Amino acid sequence: MVDDLDATTPTAGEPTSPREPMSRRLVAVMAVATGVAVANTYYAQPLLHAIGAEFGIGPAASGLIVTVAQVGYAIGLVFLLPAGDLVERRRLITLTCLVTAVALAGAALAPTPPALFGAMAVVGLTSIVAQILVPFAASLATDEDRGSVVGTVMSGLLLGVLLARTVAGYISELWGWRTVYWFAAGLMLLTSAVLRRELPRYREQTGLTYPRLLASVVTILREEPVLRWRAVYGALSFGTFSVLWTSLAFLLGGPGYHMSEGTIGLFGLVGAAGAGMASLAGRITDRGGARLLTGATSACLLLSWIAIWLGAHSLAALLVGIVLLDVGAQGLHITNQSEIYRLRPDARSRINAAYMTSYFVGGAVGSAGSAVAFGAFGWTGVSVWGAAFAAAAAVIWTVRSWAHRSGVAAAAAGQPARGAEGNDRTGSVVGVDR
Repeated sequence: MVDDLDATTPTAGEPTSPREPMSRRLVAVMAVATGVAVANTYYAQPLLHAIGAEFGIGPAASGLIVTVAQVGYAIGLVFLLPAGDLVERRRLITLTCLVTAVALAGAALAPTPPALFGAMAVVGLTSIVAQILVPFAASLATDEDRGSVVGTVMSGLLLGVLLARTVAGYISELWGWRTVYWFAAGLMLLTSAVLRRELPRYREQTGLTYPRLLASVVTILREEPVLRWRAVYGALSFGTFSVLWTSLAFLLGGPGYHMSEGTIGLFGLVGAAGAGMASLAGRITDRGGARLLTGATSACLLLSWIAIWLGAHSLAALLVGIVLLDVGAQGLHITNQSEIYRLRPDARSRINAAYMTSYFVGGAVGSAGSAVAFGAFGWTGVSVWGAAFAAAAAVIWTVRSWAHRSGVAAAAAGQPARGAEGNDRTGSVVGVDR
């Protein structure tokens, strides 16, 4: 286990004494724990058809299971995640895991839809422990290996998102959807015990009270234009991602495909290419390619919805669309995080809170609208709703890229660059985030 650490320099947020790089074992433990934690908000997606059938509720109502979990997650991001910059992190992480386990058991026992919604809201709220672990890993890593460590932990998170649907689908098919949540509760108990043993004690010295800490999130958001724009891109990318995965079970379990929960769960593996984007996107942004990668991933998201729409009657088109969507969404997400973690080392939890709150608000809006669109307009309605998020990201990138080129041209001509927000890493005037 890593020695106890205490960040004593408020302006740096990093321990000032030299230390060894993180062990592979600790990095692996944090990556697995992050995946296990984030999976809790995704188990429901292939189960919606079965849950709706048991409770006698339609797609719009059962789709709220995903929405309330994401709303709970967003609330946790606002009020719990910033505490990672205030309280001792190992204690915060392990206690939060225990509460998640209790809430998952409550979901397994839920006798009515409202009880299930309430349990899933708590599951979502406490599953933000995954987002505490990511900046924690960034703080424990040395400058030389920080990108590699964060990329590995994020790969664990993305694999958790993908495997959650597959695991949930097969467990549900064999033993029922409630067993999925008993399984998840056991995993979180085990995760809490392992993290208690493996994580170092670590506390940032911010000198802030909790109310001032929360207020500082807004201050940081106001002062950092890169964070603001990356938060917008994050909301749109997760919004379009959630549109698909909220309603996919309705399409695949319906008259066109008649697939079982286990088969539906396998579709999570189709998007495994998205997990491979973690290290690639990190390397590209390290070389200054964030702006171009943002445009490429936004275009990928938009193109994916053409194939997804055709997927109502073509399994091959649907599979292609899922791969494109996952690559685009995960690539854009990793690009965003690679950029925001460069901003203020002493405030990584608060920066992550601002970004991930926007990210999951976008997801909640996407999933809620998806269920309604499917109930009212079928798969075409879902496709239009999903494409709207992707199109917004592409339009924003196009407009800001034009502003960037205008700013660079004006600077080269010795004129003031209208609309420029600041300097990129090389000092040139830009009108678009990095």
